Amino acid sequence: MTPEQLRRRRWLTVVVMMATIMQALDGTIANVALPNMQGSLSATQEQVAWVITSFIVSAAIATPLAGFLAVRFGVRRILVSSVIGFTIASMMCGAAQTLPQLVLFRIMQGVFGASLVPLSQALMMDAYSREEQGKAMAMWGVGTMLGPISGPTLGGWLTDEYSWRWVFYINLPVGILCAVGLMILVKNKASDTPRPFDLLGFSLLALAIGSFQLMLDRGEQIDWFSSAEIIVEAVVAAVAAAMFVLHMLSSDHPFLPRDLFRDRNLMIGLTFTAVTGLLMIVTATLLPPFLQQLKGYPVFTTGIVMAPRGIGTMLSMFVVSRLIGKVDARWLIALGLGLCAISLYDMTLFTLDVSEARIIWNGFLQGCGLGLVFPPLTTLAFATVPVRIRTEGAALNALMRNLGASVGVAALVALLGRNVQINRSVMAEHLTVFNPLWRLATTPIENGIPVDRARIVSHLMPFGGGWPFGSVPIDDPSRLIAVWSEELNRQAASIAYLNDFRVLAISAVIFIPALLFMRRQAMLARPSRR
Repeated sequence: MTPEQLRRRRWLTVVVMMATIMQALDGTIANVALPNMQGSLSATQEQVAWVITSFIVSAAIATPLAGFLAVRFGVRRILVSSVIGFTIASMMCGAAQTLPQLVLFRIMQGVFGASLVPLSQALMMDAYSREEQGKAMAMWGVGTMLGPISGPTLGGWLTDEYSWRWVFYINLPVGILCAVGLMILVKNKASDTPRPFDLLGFSLLALAIGSFQLMLDRGEQIDWFSSAEIIVEAVVAAVAAAMFVLHMLSSDHPFLPRDLFRDRNLMIGLTFTAVTGLLMIVTATLLPPFLQQLKGYPVFTTGIVMAPRGIGTMLSMFVVSRLIGKVDARWLIALGLGLCAISLYDMTLFTLDVSEARIIWNGFLQGCGLGLVFPPLTTLAFATVPVRIRTEGAALNALMRNLGASVGVAALVALLGRNVQINRSVMAEHLTVFNPLWRLATTPIENGIPVDRARIVSHLMPFGGGWPFGSVPIDDPSRLIAVWSEELNRQAASIAYLNDFRVLAISAVIFIPALLFMRRQAMLARPSRR
């Protein structure tokens, strides 16, 4: 490869990473700005949640379409159109004056942004040789994983310093640079014999994904299967998915090529992609409210404390890019999931007094684990995928990452709410005036000696926090009861978060044995002739 070609590829890598980060960032950057949007647009909490739901659902539906469009019209044409459309939709989101306008523009943003991640991945795999694809996926993975991790931090800072509208305006300079760079660096190459578009297959898949995503996103708000809406969405998703599978098996030209599902490494890789999405997004979803609501951290401090997670991810990705090809990639994936499990297990030992240093170190360790998983996983998963269907495989890979995150968030947020109620009920049974510790906790002096009330409270509520009453007079029963109730809620929520972290720790290790069924990269050195 000539110096000019190397320079061109280097600039292409930068542009592709910018496009990836821009889309991945928007999946989480708006979350912290929802309260500000709610006040600015005079919306209820349930209504403003559609700002997130509309983006997720539209992106999920449009993601499988990216592969077909790229094959039919060319990667360059679709990628440039997507970047321009995403940037314009972002500007319209920032300028929205009503909630319906904002939701409509977020749908547009999701549709245009759906192609960015899978097509960026396909472009990177085409630009690098098979021997260099591990390094390429490490660099590209920085964007896909750094975006969701840094989204809450950047979103909180922009909202605090400027307004929620800058959460969307920030995409303008990045989008312009990406579009110009792609037009200069990428040559358009469409298929000479594109396969026919399977409208029925796409419609069934879109209906299944859209209904399933709506069910996951709306379930917690409307009490899951006690709501007729959730039941209808679940039935529609199940029926549409079953019909899609039957249609794919019988159609001459299915929407998703059947060859994708015959590739063992890809199928196992997609499972691990979903698990990685779950670990990355769910932890980033649960930790901010734990720090803000239970520890009392402001938004910006929360972002700073969580930032080392992204630093660990970047460092480990750069290290692993040099190890791929020298070390069995399956061992790297297992090590990464093991580090994630250790980090998540440590989070199950958190108390309300956990130090910032411990949170920072824990996040850094978890970031290192995630960074070890992604590049070798992508390299192994796509090693035997034929070039002609690689773009469709990349779209399916992006879809599985998003679905894994969505399922994880829905399940663990529901589990969190349920456990808070159960924990509060169990703890309240022991918090009565008949408990001997109650009298000591409300007594400042016993036999002329000051009572260590914080220690007493630690026996009544063993999850940290110290003496909760501040300057509340101990002879004011109504105020004491109110403070006890508030502290009881805080302690119950703390235990519920720890239970969720335990589920995540188990999820990180339970799939590791499946790595034995993936073929090693040494066995995949011969390029596919299919």
